[in-house]
Amino acid sequence: MDRVRVGTMEFGGPGVILIAGPCVIESRAHAYGMAEKIKKITSDLGIDLVFKASFDKANRSSIDAFRGPGIKKGLEILGEIRNDLNLPVICDIHEPLQAGAAQETLDIIQIPAFLCRQTDLLVAAGQTGLPVSVKKGQFMAPWDMKNVVAKIQSTGNNNIILTERGASFGYNNLVCDLRSLGIMRAMNHPVVLDVTHSLQLPGGKGSSSGGNREFIAPLARAGIAFGVDALFMEVHDRPDMALSDGPNSLDLKDLKGILGEIKAIRQVVERE
Repeated sequence: MDRVRVGTMEFGGPGVILIAGPCVIESRAHAYGMAEKIKKITSDLGIDLVFKASFDKANRSSIDAFRGPGIKKGLEILGEIRNDLNLPVICDIHEPLQAGAAQETLDIIQIPAFLCRQTDLLVAAGQTGLPVSVKKGQFMAPWDMKNVVAKIQSTGNNNIILTERGASFGYNNLVCDLRSLGIMRAMNHPVVLDVTHSLQLPGGKGSSSGGNREFIAPLARAGIAFGVDALFMEVHDRPDMALSDGPNSLDLKDLKGILGEIKAIRQVVERE
């Protein structure tokens, strides 16, 4: 396993890593406040945290949907969170030209699922030298991610993390095949289970996506039991009022309990 170091944490190593935050940066105050609250919970439990919030949700269902503050303002906010709270940060990029600006602020560059085969984007991300986390497209077989890995490795960058986020199962529905975790992990790169996006119902509300929030805890437990290297969860203090992905976001008040269960399961798995 080629471990990926981010600050003091190591993807592919022991312990639990959580990537979490609201889907989109709704405001500076909200993003900063969420980062503070999530960090307090994870620190108390001894769980490593990478904070995630997007500066632009470029693939929203509706033209009228909120997308975020944009790259300049968004990276400023993420940079402030990174520096003030001593938290590593991760965010999507959508175009090769965004890689340079992202490199100055982010600790991990994330490639969205819909763009996971875009060669120029993968190469630009790899050329930054930063760890690159690629979400497996809903349309992709897990074994086909080897071609994604090869594109990033062509730049000399082997700091690659692969993320499972569900596969298309008919219209407006996803299913999470946990076998994907093992198949992708056999490529010798750390694997993340994106719990909340795996429970999304894409376009399920017509002009926005729905979700099955009630299955977050059991899917997270299953992923940790399977041996995944990290979990990804969208977390919001008022998910029913979130400006993006509220139906599949975890309520902040439930985070501590779920993470306690996850840590206990991880300890059992590591003893075996």
